[in-house]
Amino acid sequence: MTVDDLTAAFTDMYRSLGDRAAFDARLHPDLTIWESDAPDLLDGLAALDDLRDRRASARAAAASPTSVAPEQLRTEAWGDTGLVRYVLRARYAAGQPDECFRVTDVLRRDERGWRIVHHHAEALR
Repeated sequence: MTVDDLTAAFTDMYRSLGDRAAFDARLHPDLTIWESDAPDLLDGLAALDDLRDRRASARAAAASPTSVAPEQLRTEAWGDTGLVRYVLRARYAAGQPDECFRVTDVLRRDERGWRIVHHHAEALR
């Protein structure tokens, strides 16, 4: 597989955003996660689900983004290890500013394809 395969797999993952099962198929079950709104390192899918649920409760009254997509995508691969860096932009309806995050993902290729083993996201202010 090439960097193009990694880019295609990554792009496909973000197309499935909103379908938790399809999105999570691209995540290794033992992944680690740094997020701006989580004070500690998250370890595994259960910790990610807990963060997702807390976020959903906090924004119940707030508007949801109209789209979420990676921009400025840069990928590299060394055998079965991949690195993806990008800006993740959440767009909202008119009048509400976009939210952007600087993101680095480390991926490993296994029998299920490319899957994220570490995700680091930082909110841009």
